Amino acid sequence: IPVPVPVPVLALALVLVVSATRSPYQAVLRHSRIRGSQQGPNVCAMQQLKGTNRKYFTTCKQWYHRKVCGKPTVVSYECCPGYEKIPGERGCPAALPLVNIYSTLALVGASTTQMYSERAKLKEDIQGPGSVTFFAPSNQAWAALPTEILDALVSNVNIELLNALHYHMVNGRLTSAELKHGSSFTSMYLTSPSTSTSTATGSCSTPIVTVNCARLIKPDQHATNGVVHVVDRVITAVSNTVNTIIDMDDNLETLRTAMAAAGLTSLLDSEGQFTVFAPTNEAFQKIPQETLNRILGDPVALRDLLNYHILKHMQCAESILSGTPMETLQGTVLEVGCDGDQMTLNGNAIVTEKDQLGTNGVVHYISELLIPDSAKVLLELAESSSVTVATKLFVEAGLASHLTGSEPLTMLAPLDEAFRGSGVMTPELRKLLRNHLVKGRLSSSALYHGQELETLAGLKLRVFVYRNNLCIENACIAAHDKTGRFAALFTVHKVLTPPTGTIMDVLMEDERFSLLVDALQKTGLVELLSQQGALTLFAPTNEAFYALTPAEHSALLGNREELLAVLRYHLGDALLVSGGMSSHARVKPLQGDKLELAVRNYTMYVNKVPVTDADFMATNGVVHAVRSFIKPLRESPPQEGDEL
Repeated sequence: IPVPVPVPVLALALVLVVSATRSPYQAVLRHSRIRGSQQGPNVCAMQQLKGTNRKYFTTCKQWYHRKVCGKPTVVSYECCPGYEKIPGERGCPAALPLVNIYSTLALVGASTTQMYSERAKLKEDIQGPGSVTFFAPSNQAWAALPTEILDALVSNVNIELLNALHYHMVNGRLTSAELKHGSSFTSMYLTSPSTSTSTATGSCSTPIVTVNCARLIKPDQHATNGVVHVVDRVITAVSNTVNTIIDMDDNLETLRTAMAAAGLTSLLDSEGQFTVFAPTNEAFQKIPQETLNRILGDPVALRDLLNYHILKHMQCAESILSGTPMETLQGTVLEVGCDGDQMTLNGNAIVTEKDQLGTNGVVHYISELLIPDSAKVLLELAESSSVTVATKLFVEAGLASHLTGSEPLTMLAPLDEAFRGSGVMTPELRKLLRNHLVKGRLSSSALYHGQELETLAGLKLRVFVYRNNLCIENACIAAHDKTGRFAALFTVHKVLTPPTGTIMDVLMEDERFSLLVDALQKTGLVELLSQQGALTLFAPTNEAFYALTPAEHSALLGNREELLAVLRYHLGDALLVSGGMSSHARVKPLQGDKLELAVRNYTMYVNKVPVTDADFMATNGVVHAVRSFIKPLRESPPQEGDEL
């Protein structure tokens, strides 16, 4: 026995989603005409997803990539809308006759809609005078309708079928140009209100128009008494809000409880055009119980988590042809995309059920909970970043309590490749890691040159701002900040080297610089390198001294003034760490014209001399080791570069 469809199910407003703000259909149709023009007049190029009946007017992006939703397509050529072939003639030279809506339905692949219109005694209305817009399901759309629903419709043509067809109709002629963001229309079924939304795409994107998540596959089919837009499914209306959909489904019980605890129930009952990615009960169960309990017990984190699952605008699955960042109510973005027939979030195909429509939006069911950074503790931020080795070492160093608590901290987390060797825990490394935790939840955009930061171990770290880089001591920021519930994470290129003394202290503790220390003592530069300042010393190692010929050695060390001049030329009057370098830079030495700096293959060069070991951090500067003395370069035409 067919199950009748209740009338309220067919009483929802038409909800349109348009992915461009200016005549999207006309723009993409024009491109398809250009691509099909070699086949003859009024021929359009179409791209069909392999293995399916889904076709799209082609755009420049699709034309060159031959893909839709990441899947390959084949190109076919068809008559553009409003034209037909003539036997023996090239292309599609004949314009379709302009007839009434009833007759137009048969011409545009909606003959089943025409048949049902006649059964429901709607024929006279769409044949006669007036102006009507008909969102007409294609023949394939009717064939795909579940049997029990179709039987219920056609068993009572005077009520259910007539109401269903009226629900697809709007008084007045609405072309695709009118289907813009924020526009609002009223269907002919019980004058139920309808709304439309749109999202902008780039000039090389494919504009997609949907009505109640049904894609318009043949828009703007003009008739004498209106316009027909052929859609790819029969539109079933509902009268429930998004909140009611969630409230009625036992599989969303945990989400319902969380929504109520966060005070979001009334929001999803209000007017709007929301998109909710609804985690199922199973999705919540996949999260460690400790993490879930923490978030559920924290109103701020819970609200952020739930708002991260809600888009500001309605987004049907059919309107997506590639990945697009979309803003959530939480304030950050989700990458909403597709992989073939599957809808994806942040690249993952976790959408299990699509396009559950409500009067104020749409619900997509997902199998995994999405946790935004703003709801995570520091350890969770690190675990979701490309700092696997650092995360492991922080825990091994006994710092887990700091990473999971509510203490305001900022982690300086080196990339995995920054750790040389196996990353085995030692007392020195344990102490060093405490200096990678800075007090306060910081933002890199608020840091300034010369700022001092205090570490968990009580050490002071300096901030250096360069033209294209921002560094904390020798560790320069490698990626965007991650800001969690209580703490923040900065990914950095290198393991931090905290300053342990002055430049002279650094040199005296390293046997490689013993001859340089003797030379500095002879010239009286020890005091300069022991007092406060911000210098960069390109420090010649003992090898540099051994490389001198006897005559050079005698001339250099036998003349105090010459030795002083040479050493002052190795001292830059600015503090420059290797990570702060751009491709070309200059630094002014204490004596002489300039030092030309460059980076090639991750190696720093000064006047074409390679730095063999960089970033010995000192309280009054930095030391970079070189194996030969630096000499002034020959004069060359000025080049564009960064002056430091």
